[in-house]
Amino acid sequence: MKFAFYTLGCKVNQYETQAMEQLLAEKGHTLGQFDEPCDGYIVNTCTVTGVSDKKSRAAIRQAKKRNPAAVVGVCGCYSQTAPADVRALGVDVLAGTSGREEFLDSLISAAETRRQRELVQDVSKPLPFERLPAGGLPERTRALLKIEDGCDNFCAYCVIPYARGRVRSLPLAAAAAEARALSAAGYREIVVNGIEISSWGKDLGGEPLETLLAALLRAVPETRVRLGSLEPRTVTPEFCAALKDFPNLCPQFHLSLQSGSDAVLRRMRRKYDAARYRTSVRLLREAFPGCAVTTDLIVGFPGETEAEFAESLAFVRACGLSAFHIFPYSRRKGTPAAAMPGQLTNAVKQERARRAAETARELETEYLTRQLGTLQKVLFEQPEDGYFAGHAPNYVKVYVPDGPLHNELRSVRITGLFRDGLLGELAGNEA
Repeated sequence: MKFAFYTLGCKVNQYETQAMEQLLAEKGHTLGQFDEPCDGYIVNTCTVTGVSDKKSRAAIRQAKKRNPAAVVGVCGCYSQTAPADVRALGVDVLAGTSGREEFLDSLISAAETRRQRELVQDVSKPLPFERLPAGGLPERTRALLKIEDGCDNFCAYCVIPYARGRVRSLPLAAAAAEARALSAAGYREIVVNGIEISSWGKDLGGEPLETLLAALLRAVPETRVRLGSLEPRTVTPEFCAALKDFPNLCPQFHLSLQSGSDAVLRRMRRKYDAARYRTSVRLLREAFPGCAVTTDLIVGFPGETEAEFAESLAFVRACGLSAFHIFPYSRRKGTPAAAMPGQLTNAVKQERARRAAETARELETEYLTRQLGTLQKVLFEQPEDGYFAGHAPNYVKVYVPDGPLHNELRSVRITGLFRDGLLGELAGNEA
């Protein structure tokens, strides 16, 4: 049978979709595109915002409309937290954020029997780490390696702990073995991800994240390793000392911020303040000169005053961040922030998002300009409008007027700003 996926949300969802694609292929099935007739459709949902919920519902409806005879399976964070809403859409197999292989087997069975099934587990109870095949389809250049699931932080605005459950970790030896297998399969870069990778090891005796990362970097010395989002308190002198001498660690660090105002951070129930975040940035730049430090920013959190918003923008400028993603606050039912006073209008949130985006563009341009004349080792991925595009170790996008270069790691001399990144010219053979 032919199955197609529609994936919303974070890199963890992308990893899990890639794993399910591999499992279906191993079972003898083929993969199609979501916009073509298939025997089955799988929607891997996200619930981080109200918009995510809406997009998930729309994708389910599209699948049912595209081929009414096909089976439709739904999994992920939205179906975990709102199973009744998904059930009302008449799907064939409904699962949450665990038990992916059973979910696929049930979907295959439903294609033959038309028997509906629900597999949503209670994630508030202890669950094991679900082992899924890492990597992806052969045409991909970088592999995702999930080392952790769940989150124990319970920030005031976030529903993810209720969707993913408590922290559970992939053991170090298993993670290193998976990394070696991915490198042997030809992947030139491995992206270490999870729901909250800074919590890795919490359930394994408390080993710090840098212990795992050092083991991964040693296991695949010829393969680039890129880190997912980090909690600022993860970055300590010990963290930097353990990792700074590995040439295969990509010097790009995504440190979650959310707000540069201490008053807003307290209302968000974040576990650091602006001073601690600034310390993390300083430590990274001392250990990894020229590294890219990126972040996320939530604007319009309940009660955020104009002065607090201005303080937040001033803080990201003072940190000299390389880039940041902007999210207007989205009210999530069941979270403490949803009941907080001072809910702001959409107009105010959108205006602040616009102003934050201007700041983000300025900071990104400053960082990109500093790359001019440098030599970067670029992992090339795909052609784009007459050029071949890839990413430098700092995750800046680089274009060259050459090709084909798929999955090649090449030295590139940066010559100018271009589109959403940089323009360069090949400077030699494979790096």
